[in-house]
Amino acid sequence: MSHHLVLGAGGVGRATTAELVALGHTVTLASRSGRVTERPWQATDPDAVEVVSVDAADTSAVSTLARGAASIVNAVNPPSYLTWDTDWPPVAAATLAAAESTGAGLVIIGNLYGYGEVQAPMHEDDPMRPAGHKGRIRADMWREALARHEAGHLRVTELRSSDYFGPGTTPRTSYLNDIVIDALLAGRPPFVPVGRADAPHSWTYVPDVGRLAARVASGDDGWGRAWHVPTAAARTFDEAAADVARLAGVKARRVRVLPRPLGTAAGLVVPFMREVRETRHQFERPFVLDSDLTQRTFGLAPTPWEEALTATVAARREASHAHADTAA
Repeated sequence: MSHHLVLGAGGVGRATTAELVALGHTVTLASRSGRVTERPWQATDPDAVEVVSVDAADTSAVSTLARGAASIVNAVNPPSYLTWDTDWPPVAAATLAAAESTGAGLVIIGNLYGYGEVQAPMHEDDPMRPAGHKGRIRADMWREALARHEAGHLRVTELRSSDYFGPGTTPRTSYLNDIVIDALLAGRPPFVPVGRADAPHSWTYVPDVGRLAARVASGDDGWGRAWHVPTAAARTFDEAAADVARLAGVKARRVRVLPRPLGTAAGLVVPFMREVRETRHQFERPFVLDSDLTQRTFGLAPTPWEEALTATVAARREASHAHADTAA
C-alpha cells in the first residue's frame, strides 16, 4: 500500500481517487475549494481519503502535500477555457518542482490538442504539431516534463484522452454529456456549436481515465512516455445521439450543428466561440484515438460503449431529478 496526491477533484480526480482506494492505497485529494460532494470511494474505504484545499499553482503547498507520496496525479482543470495561457504554466511549474523535490512520480492527465490537425488515428508516438496556442501550452508542458525525466530529475508520464463523458463530470467539460445526452433526456434536439454531425470522433469514459491513472501511479512500468487512455471505437454525433435515444428510451432527434460561417462570426463577439476555433477541426473531420498500445501493455480495455453510455444516462437523469427536487 502507498500514498498518493491527486490534484483536482473533478470527474477525473474523483475517479482516480476511487480506483486508487480500490487498489488498497490512501489518497490526499486536493482542490482549490477543498469541497467534494460526490465520493465514489465511500463504499470501499471512506477513511482512505483526506480531502484538503490547495492552490495547485503554489509550489510550496503542493510540495508539502506531496511529501511521502508515491505519486502526484495532476488532474487539474483550469476554471476557464479562456485563460489557459495564464492558468496552466504555474500549475505545471508547481507540480514539476514538487515531483523533483519529493521523488513522487508525476502523472499528467493530458489531452489530444498537441497532435494538431491529424489525418489518421492518433498514436502515442505521433509528433506534437499543435494547431494553436492551447495545443502549444499542452505540448510544451509535456516536452518540459519529459526533458526533466530524461535528465533523471523526476519520473513522469502523460495520459491522453479524447473528449470526456460519464458520471461525475463537472459542468462544461463534456460535449456528450452536456449537449447531447442532457438535450435528448429533456426532449430537445442536441445543438452543437462546432463540427459536423457525421464526423467520427473518439469519446473517453471518465472511469477509464481513473483506472489507467491509478494503475500507472501505483506501478513501476509506465514512466517516461505518454499513454492513450483505453477508449471505445469512435462514434459520430449522429450515432451517439441515436444510441442515447435507444438506450434511454426517448425520442430520437437529429443533431443540429451551428454552420461554420456563423461560428466564425460569433467569435467576433463571443469569447468562447473565438477560443474554440482552434479546436473545431477535431469535430469537423475524423478525430480518432488509438489506444491499442495501452491496452496491450497494461491489460486494460475500455468500458464497453453501451455499458458506459447506460451508466452515464442513469447518472444524468439522477442529477436532473435531484436538481429539480432542490429547485422545488
